Parts: sequence; structure tokens; C-alpha cells
Amino acid sequence: MSAPFTPLPDGTGPRERPRKGPRSRRTAVLLTLGGAVGIAGAVALLGVLPSEESDRRPDPRSVRLDIQAPGPSPAPARPAAAPSPGAAGLGDPLMPLDGNGGYAVRRYTLDFDWVAPKTPFGASTTVDATATQALSRFDLDFAGNTLREVTVDGVRARAVRAGDELVITPARPIPRGTAFTVRVGYTADPARQRHRGDAIADYGWVPTPDGTVLYPQPDGAKMIFPVNDHPSLRAPYTFHITTPPGLGAVANGRLVERVRKPDGRVRWTYDSEHPVAAQLVQLAIGKFTSVESTGPHGLPLRDVVPDKLIAATKTYRSLTPAHLAWLEQRLGPYPFRRYGVLVADTDLPVALETQSLSVLPRADLLGDRIGDRIGAERNLVHELVHQWTGDSVAVRRWSDLWLSEGHARFYERLYSAGHGGESFESAMRTAYEQHDQWRRDDGAPAEPKADGHLFKQMRYDGSALVLYALWEKVGEKTFEKIERSWVTTYQGRAAGTHDFVALASEVAGRDLSAFLTPWLYGGHTPPMPGHPDWHQEPVRG
Repeated sequence: MSAPFTPLPDGTGPRERPRKGPRSRRTAVLLTLGGAVGIAGAVALLGVLPSEESDRRPDPRSVRLDIQAPGPSPAPARPAAAPSPGAAGLGDPLMPLDGNGGYAVRRYTLDFDWVAPKTPFGASTTVDATATQALSRFDLDFAGNTLREVTVDGVRARAVRAGDELVITPARPIPRGTAFTVRVGYTADPARQRHRGDAIADYGWVPTPDGTVLYPQPDGAKMIFPVNDHPSLRAPYTFHITTPPGLGAVANGRLVERVRKPDGRVRWTYDSEHPVAAQLVQLAIGKFTSVESTGPHGLPLRDVVPDKLIAATKTYRSLTPAHLAWLEQRLGPYPFRRYGVLVADTDLPVALETQSLSVLPRADLLGDRIGDRIGAERNLVHELVHQWTGDSVAVRRWSDLWLSEGHARFYERLYSAGHGGESFESAMRTAYEQHDQWRRDDGAPAEPKADGHLFKQMRYDGSALVLYALWEKVGEKTFEKIERSWVTTYQGRAAGTHDFVALASEVAGRDLSAFLTPWLYGGHTPPMPGHPDWHQEPVRG
């Protein structure tokens, strides 16, 4: 917990409704805000993947009964379980070693002492956690960088690298239920990346001319800091970033302190305000200007823009309040305390929904790559939708990714159809014609063939088509009720395909599993309700 600071001008508490409508102002200095640390609640993170069917009723074995009549003498207490290693992964079928077992993270604190682009620098990560079993050792996901020292509760611990796992053996076993603190000191390498053959392309650290932006999705956070890395696992973050004079730093959430050191370097402190999944962490460094405005209901908006791109990107960035208003009509209130766009001065043609601060490459907002307002708005709306579905409502397993990307593509297409783009029905018909081909190549929407097929067209337009089929099956009004119920019921939680089917059935008042199962898992695309003339193109190869 950090000491309090003077409150920020934009407030530190929950959003107030209603407030005055949109207004704009530009802050022409580099992120010079001060304020108070927002402390997000701790999140219980399981050491195994949560069950698809979650029964929230109390376990009758845990209920205390006050019995008046004398009963038999209580059984002797069972001896405590002997300490054992925490699991090296959660066993996700697509990425089995993502995440770790045996503990729940309460907070991450990242300390980065930035030097220059592509130049290694000193860093440390502090993990505050609670043991969910008696631990003889445990793992963190950590892929690269030069390890310097690992301590547990201030005492040096044994640490061994095993692939992408950092295996830590504390000086003494950690009893179940005990809070403990791990500190990992290392040298970070801001040139470290990996490559995938799907829509992600290059990810990890992404250099810019004067700094960096982060692309941690899907499992690139481990290249940046030691972490319990699975999309279902979230915790609050505190960021301490020290930069040379003339450079700014930005991260998820709210700036709470900016301190200039005697040598001229500047230390920036951010608090994430909400728990964040590792794949949604953002930490960028460069010559930025923070451009501030206000969205619906007084929502603070903060775009972070390289100085040379402020004027050139203004037209498309200024559309965010309208996008928010349109989505709130369909999905309900925006789920976080602020939002903004980080304009990445990079050639990487990938946008990313990092929580409360979406990354969009400069080409998306300049028209260099997509060439018009329709394309720019599609990308802006897509990443904004993710704040509801994918960020606030996290996926339970990687095979549930269709719920995140499918929703983002669905509303992106729906918005575009009403704002000069291709008609919604036409876009869905094109996807329908290709659906069997996508199933063959990359697996059904909720059953990807393998990790390398995860971020393929099936998880985008192919999964949006599943939602369109549901729309046609239950009608627009019932579909809208399902959608609003989905994002409100699971706000701040992880949910999976079974949860969605069950909730849709409950809202619709009929069992939809027989309808949705072939769409989500079948080897062939079912007929589209209301469109008997739609047909599949022949599968090639």
C-alpha cells in the first residue's frame, strides 16, 4: 500500500453520474499529474483452471451447526499436509504451462529503470501472494532477461530456470494460507520478442523511435516481468518507471506520482485501479503528450500520443466519446474508471486492447494502412468493445477466446454497417460462406486446433457469425438482453463457453445448448436461421 498523495484534478473515486457532457482540453506537458493511489481489491486466483460449471452454494461440510444436545467427541484434527511443489502450469489444453499453481497473487509491483531503446536496464518485480497449499517450492512464468537475485520474505531463495518457468525454492516451506512476498531482481531486455504465425505476429517488447510499447498478448508478459500468466488470472498492479529527462511513461490506470530525482531522471508511479490480466498490461515510454477530454457521464478520457502525431491523429481519436455512447446503449456502462488510446509509433500493424488504454498503431489513425474513416473506426470500436468482453469479462480458457474476439468483431461490424461501411448482413453472409473452410483449417469457434491456430479468422468473423446466428434464432430484443446480462453478470470475473450457453438459455427462457453446440464445436457449419438461401463454399485442400 502506498502513502496518499494530493487528489488528482479529475478525481480518484468511482465515476459520478450524471455530469456535464463532453468537453475537451489538451495537456501540453508530459503526464505531470499527481494524486492518490487507488487500491484495488485482492482477487482470489485459483491454482487450477476454474470448472466450467461453478456451484456457488456453500459446501455443507464447511457449515457450522449449533447442536444443543451433546454429541460424540470431535474427531482429532487431521495433520497438516506436507509441503509440496506448486503446479508448473494450470493445464490449459492450448497452453498447459501458462499460469502456476499453489498460490494466489494479491498485487504486482513493477520497478523499471529505463535507459534507452533496445538497451538492457535494471528491473525488479515484487509479487505479493498467498499460499493456497503448503508450498515447498513454486513457479513464476519468466522467459528471458538476466536473473540477478530472488528473495522470499526478504530471505534469499534458490531459483532455477526451466524453459519459461522460474522455479523458486524458499529457505523455508510456506504454510497454506500464509501471505508471502517474492522479489525478483533482473536485467530487462527491451528488444526481446517472439513471433507467431497468426494475427498476433510479433509480440512482447515493441521498440519505438524513443522508447517502447508492450504487446503482451497472448503469453508475452513473461518476457517483460515474472508473472502468473494466464488470461483467467488477474491482480492489481503498481508501476514504478524511471526515465531519462525528456521522456514520459504511461501504464494502465492512473498516474499517482511524478518525482524528479537530483540527477534529472523522473520516477513515474501508476496504479492500475482494477485487477488486470497479464496479457492486458501496458507500460510505454517515449516522448508523449497526454491529451485529456471527457466522455459520457464524465468519464475521464486520456489519449497518449507521440508529440509529432498529435494533430495528425486528432480526427479519429476524437470519435471515442461517440463510440462509448453507442456501445453503452448495447452493453451497459463502461466497466473501468477511465479510457484512452495509446498511439504506437511503430510499424507493427496490430492493435491491442490493453486494459483502459488500447494500443493502436499510428497507421490506424493516420490512414496510412487502412486509408479511410470506416477502417479507422472499425479498429477503434473493436478495441473498445474488448474493455467489456475480454478485459472486464475475462476468458476462462484459451479455447474461450471466441467470446472475446467474436464479440469485438460483431459490434465492430454492426457499428460500421450503420456508419457507412459494409452492410451487417452482407458481412455475415461472407463469413458464412467461408465458415466450413475456417473450421477445417483452424478448428471450430470454441475448439481451436492448436495454439498456432488460435488468433485466426475463425476467432474473429467466424465467431461473430455464431453471435449473429444466436441473434437470428432468438430475435434482436432477446439477444440484446443476453448481451447486457453477460457483461453485467460476469463483470470483473472469468467466464467460459458453458457459462455463455447457460446464461443465454436462462435469459431466452429455453435451452439453447442443442442449437449452439453444433455452431461452437461441430465439424460443419449449421444452417443459418432465417437464411435458407445461404450456402457454404466448397472446402479446399
